[in-house]
Amino acid sequence: MASSSWVWFLVVLAVHVVAGATPLSSSNRCYRAIYSFGDSLADTGNSNYDTNHTLSSSQTLALHVPYGETFFHHPTGRWSDGRLIVDFIAEKMGFPLLKPYLGIKSGTIKDWKPTEGVNFAVAGATALDSSFYLEKGISNVVTNYSLRVQLHWFTEELLPSICHSPSECKEVLGSSLFLVGEIGGNDFNHPLFLRKSIEELRTYVPNVINEISLAIRKLIDLGAQTLLVPGNFPLGCNYVYLSMFKTEDIEAYDKIGCLKWLNKFAEYFNKQLYGEINRLQVLHPNVNIIYADYYHAALQIYQSPTHFGFKESLLSACCPPAGIPNKIKGPIDCGKPGVTVVCDDPSQFISWDGLHLTEAAYKLIAKGLLNGPYTNPSIASSCDSEI
Repeated sequence: MASSSWVWFLVVLAVHVVAGATPLSSSNRCYRAIYSFGDSLADTGNSNYDTNHTLSSSQTLALHVPYGETFFHHPTGRWSDGRLIVDFIAEKMGFPLLKPYLGIKSGTIKDWKPTEGVNFAVAGATALDSSFYLEKGISNVVTNYSLRVQLHWFTEELLPSICHSPSECKEVLGSSLFLVGEIGGNDFNHPLFLRKSIEELRTYVPNVINEISLAIRKLIDLGAQTLLVPGNFPLGCNYVYLSMFKTEDIEAYDKIGCLKWLNKFAEYFNKQLYGEINRLQVLHPNVNIIYADYYHAALQIYQSPTHFGFKESLLSACCPPAGIPNKIKGPIDCGKPGVTVVCDDPSQFISWDGLHLTEAAYKLIAKGLLNGPYTNPSIASSCDSEI
């Protein structure tokens, strides 16, 4: 880890203090409920219940084998071979795995209880509405389950069923945990798939940060007291991008083989996000807005893969995209007919399908968030369960 990045990270840790909500008397849960917003990194199956049919075929690949094979032994709509970071957080907090909102809304999921919380994350979701990208000629943002839409589901559709007055809502939401993301990654993934320049992507950053900030402020106004806001992963270590942007220029890579320019962009975005979180924290001193350092939690694995039990190569994925590394024109292809798992043990791989990680990698990242040092103090410090 570069010394400058490490210094900045220590500053992040020093300024955040997490006060655990009072557990319910009937359990040892840290929070009353968990509410999650985001994209495919957190989607626990909302794409299963896309009754509007707005998701493209590439956004529903996780509904097919071999997704889910490790833990669930069948596809659940999760973009991995098993559990995600949000699943490990829920387990640590003593909750059942969060159910997807669209399944609850449709009535297909009938065993949901308001005390569990809900997952609103949808694969392919962006922080900004799709109209922003259409105006810029970026045509591959094909769904509009944006952060604003997900927040509408929560505030306008679900909230009236879990509390019936502003004071009751403040009590319920004040003792709940809100996971605001990861969201924003697709705001850059979609343009990158079209090979838009980093200079253009940097112009999008203020808009994305502002949208995330608006969501945080809206939740705080409703009564939220504890919000976990993740940054982005190190994009330059991503299997798909290493394949898409492969170059003979050795200066383009850092000492572990990640693309410097993509990681530099991810660091830039994360720094801007952290700055906004810090600004909001000053404005709301009685609220805990926790920055989750996904970047360094994942980077430690890429830096020392064998230490964590993984294979060394960055250019390996358990269920690889079709056409990599010779060509790629869009999202991953794992889950399509004829694309099968080529690895015997997914737990030895960091990358599951080229864009998303394996359960084993997500578990390590979740441990870093829950037990330290990538949030400080641990957001689950009062929970007894281990992962």
